[in-house]
Amino acid sequence: MEYAEVIRSRYSARSYRAVEVPEDVLQRVLEAFVLAPTAANRQALGLVVVRTDGREDDLRRIYRADWFAKEPPLIVAVCAVLDRCWMRKDGKCYADVDAAIAMDHLILAAANEGLGTCWIGAFDAEAAREVLGLPEGVEPIALTPLGYAADSPKPKVRKPLESLVHYEQW
Repeated sequence: MEYAEVIRSRYSARSYRAVEVPEDVLQRVLEAFVLAPTAANRQALGLVVVRTDGREDDLRRIYRADWFAKEPPLIVAVCAVLDRCWMRKDGKCYADVDAAIAMDHLILAAANEGLGTCWIGAFDAEAAREVLGLPEGVEPIALTPLGYAADSPKPKVRKPLESLVHYEQW
């Protein structure tokens, strides 16, 4: 698929078919995550891939929507590793930014492979730490189901370019 078509076709899928993701497809999607740029190449990130079968109760603790725990074959949690982050002079740690960039690479690679995703930020971070066994200093940033979508995309509603882009000054 052409890159512009991947961007246009990606949507937040909230229903998934009961079809496993082939290992070679999963590896290509995960490789896109690894190839994402990071501040000062610190690579202050990581991810946890969870097979949902038999983990539904644990996953519902993280995010309460039934479709999230039951339908997709995989859940991916993108995390920031705080002690490896690049720090801006004002003290801003860029690990969350790096993780978000890598998440975007992952979901676009998934779309290119014909897989559905749904970027989830409204989850219980403490439950995610427990269920995913995250060590101290590793922060869950975003989750996505990963599988073959069973729903269809709704038309995207976006603000016009002119209302979001500013030249020279805001």
